Order: sequence, then structure tokens, then C-alpha cells
Amino acid sequence: MSDNTKDLITREEALAYHSEGRRGKIEVIPSKPCSTQRDLSLAYTPGVAEPCREIEKDPGNSFLYTARNNLVAVITNGTAVLGLGNIGPRAAKPVMEGKGVLFKQFADIDVFDIEVDAEDPDDLINVVERIHTTFGGINLEDIKAPDCFKVEQELVEKLNIPVFHDDQHGTAIITTAALINAMELVQKKYEDIQIVFSGAGAAAIACAKMVMELGVPKKNITLCDRRGVIFTGREKTEEHRAFFAKETSKRTLAEAMEGADVFVGLSGKDVVSPEMLKSMSEKPIVFAMSNPDPEIRYELAKEARPDAILATGRSDYPNQVNNVLGFPFIFRGTLDVGALRINEPMKMAAARALAELARQPVPQKVRDAYDGIELSFGPEYIIPKPMDPRVLWWVAPAVAQAAVESGVAHRPITDMDAYRDHLKKLLVDRKY
Repeated sequence: MSDNTKDLITREEALAYHSEGRRGKIEVIPSKPCSTQRDLSLAYTPGVAEPCREIEKDPGNSFLYTARNNLVAVITNGTAVLGLGNIGPRAAKPVMEGKGVLFKQFADIDVFDIEVDAEDPDDLINVVERIHTTFGGINLEDIKAPDCFKVEQELVEKLNIPVFHDDQHGTAIITTAALINAMELVQKKYEDIQIVFSGAGAAAIACAKMVMELGVPKKNITLCDRRGVIFTGREKTEEHRAFFAKETSKRTLAEAMEGADVFVGLSGKDVVSPEMLKSMSEKPIVFAMSNPDPEIRYELAKEARPDAILATGRSDYPNQVNNVLGFPFIFRGTLDVGALRINEPMKMAAARALAELARQPVPQKVRDAYDGIELSFGPEYIIPKPMDPRVLWWVAPAVAQAAVESGVAHRPITDMDAYRDHLKKLLVDRKY
């Protein structure tokens, strides 16, 4: 089954898209009039001195008199870019610009992309700490594990603005939303299921920790990396992976999948065979999310296990687990209440909002965006589509409310209905 995905683009088309006309994908434009002498006097000297004085009195006024309240830094050192690996900060810039486009397109959030030439995590932390006063939030991107854990943790502790590593938590939030709905369909209990992860990097570890919040016992989670099952006592196991080490005689991914209820793939192409799927329990949940090539091809998985609920990271199959369903809207809600951080209640609120939205009737205009295909809650629709505009006013208010209730909102919103109405109007006049 295919969505409205167009024919595969060519290398030439991709390069032309990025190089023709104004090069790259983003630009900075004034948000206030600047066409008269009076405008210039307000924008710069002498008028600009007044907000400077107010911010000097109270640094918090920087959120009132500058673009900081709607400005996110997308920051990378280019050490783990998509499936390309450690390609460096310069080669990572097209991806970070793309991230900026998505922030603006889906949630009207402005972005400066910052590519830092610093492989040492301490150097990267130092750079971000020194420039954070420019921004309302920090989105860390494409930083290799285990460095990404240290970078995020230290910045969360040091800064008074939200810091979010999307490769970890964005993936975890969307995966959790999909799992909530898949579990509803197969009618299994969290405390009873066995989950196997193929891949034990930042995304997999974040996903595993988040499903524990749903009620899955840690002992029911099996992580597998390139060396196989992460078991108690295994030598040379990195500390974040070792957290999930378990007492087991199983040593391979194939052995781990025998009788498993859920498979979550965040590893690589074709590491799962049809026989491995056939060894799983009845009505298995299979999230093969390696992109662009999943752990097992959708058609093979469907043939091997017609009773499975399947999801991938691709847009040309049902149930695309796509981070764009998360980060723009999570930051939108976070910025709008002036949250000091993005905490666990906010992440779970986002996941549950996405899950609930997928159970609602889908408007015709959303179906039209996907060639009119049928979209209704069921095995082939457990997660909203990225082009569904309702995600904005479902997820952002849920995150904002969770921030208020958990005590991290500096500027609480008291009328969430009015806030939802505001969000519905937010993108009406967008340029693209």
C-alpha cells in the first residue's frame, strides 16, 4: 500500500533543489516594517536602546522584546548524520537547514542552524552554553552515542531553557504513540509483553526507557546491538546499554525474537528474516524503522505475518514513524508557556495526544493530501500522518498543559481552549 509519495527523486534533482536561486533552504526576513526613516529609528538607533535597557534590568525581558521567545537553535557536530555517519559539521548543514524548514512549516518556529566543529563533547557543551542566551530552546541533532547522552544531560543541568535531543526523545515519543495504539488493537497488557530492540543506540535506549513508563517491566525488554543480546556480565558494554543487560541464555537477535510480542528496529537493513517474524507470538507488533531500508521489507513482513501490525520509517507504507510528528509541536507548546525544560510528563503527554488523534475521524482534506486513501484507526493507521494540520493543536496544548501541571512553565497558559483556537489560525497565512 502506498501513500501519495511521488516517484523517487534523482541525485540531480536534489542538488538542483538546494543550489538553484537562493542557495540552501532558509532565509532571515524582518518581522517589523523597515521601509521609512522612522522604522529604521525604531528598529535600530536610537529606538533599540529602550528594549536593551529593559533587558539589562531584567534578563527575562529578552523573551518579551526580542525574537528569543520563538527561536530555536538546531545544533549538531555532524558526528552521526542520518545514515551517513560522521560526515562532519559542514556536510551536516543541509540536514540542519531542513530541520529548520520543518520547524517553520509545521509550527511557525524560527530556527538558526548551528554546525559546531567540535567532536569532543566537552567542547560542544561549552559552545552551546556560551551561545544559549540567543535562543528560547536548543534542539540537539545528529550527535553520536554515547556522547549525545553527556551533551544533553549536562546542558539540561546548566541551562534554564529547554534542551531536547530529537534523535533520542523525538523517536521515543512517536514510537510510544504508535505502540499505545497497536497495543489497543492487539489487546495485550504492557506488563505481560516481551519487547526486543534491534539497535542499542541513543534512539533505542530512549524508546526502551519510555515504554517502561507505559508499564513494561525492564526485565521484559531485550536490547540487541551488533554483538547480539546485551546480557548481564557481557564484557565491554557501554554504560547506557548495560542498564538494560539481563539474565538470559539468549545471545542472538533471532533467539531473542522467539515468542516476542513486539519488535522495534532502529538498526539497519535486512537484519530480520521472515523466519524470525514467524517465531514471534500471535498478533506481533513489528516496527522496522531503519530508514530508508528497514530491518525487513514491508512486503516480506506482511507475507510472513499477515496478523502483524507493521510500521516503518518510510512514507510509502502505512504507519510511518516520523519525528516530524513530534519536535515542532513539542517545542511550540514548550516555548508558548516558557517552560524551563522538556520533562518526562511533557514527552508522555505528546505521545498520548498523538495516539488519541489517530483514533479520531480523519478530515477529507487530510485524505486528499494522501491521494484520497482511506484513513481510519486500525492496523494500517495507528499514527497520524505528518501532513495532518490537527497535530499542531493536539500536541502543543498537551505539552503546554503538562508543563504547567509539572511546574516547569514560566508563563502558564490558563485558557487552553483559546490557545487551541490561536494555534488553528497560526499557519493560515504561511508562505509555503
